[in-house]
Amino acid sequence: RRYGCRAMMLETVAAVPGMVGGMLLHCKSLRRFEHSGGWIKTLLDEAENERMHLMTFMEVSQPRWYERALVFTVQGVFFNAYFLAYLASPKLAHRVVGYLEEEAIHSYTEFLKELDKGTIENVPAPAIAIDYWRLPADSTLRDVVMVVRADEAHHRDVN
Repeated sequence: RRYGCRAMMLETVAAVPGMVGGMLLHCKSLRRFEHSGGWIKTLLDEAENERMHLMTFMEVSQPRWYERALVFTVQGVFFNAYFLAYLASPKLAHRVVGYLEEEAIHSYTEFLKELDKGTIENVPAPAIAIDYWRLPADSTLRDVVMVVRADEAHHRDVN
């Protein structure tokens, strides 16, 4: 029930596919001397957005040392697995991301329910989130979860 920690772990994984896909498409574009039609930028923007989700939820959850180690481990394993999956079948890799994003939407919806019930304190939004999403200065964690969930829905649709 530590939704901040759960969000942090989700974002650890979610931050990888855009970077891997963007990197591999970039190399493919260079080899074939052709444009990507904006797909590289889309994927790299997605990776940056997911990184900001991770940075935000690290501020919210204040992870312990072993949770940080778990982030490092999960990211290392998932990066390599996703890299190989993308090489084998980019279509399958994007489909997997769509499913992961759908799971993230579900998790953030549950997070919102717990915030609304008062089970989780609706603390002020971290400064990093206010700056990145240009939220009002008096924004709360609920506002952050709402914009993150909207980002995840967009990523699901793109993938």
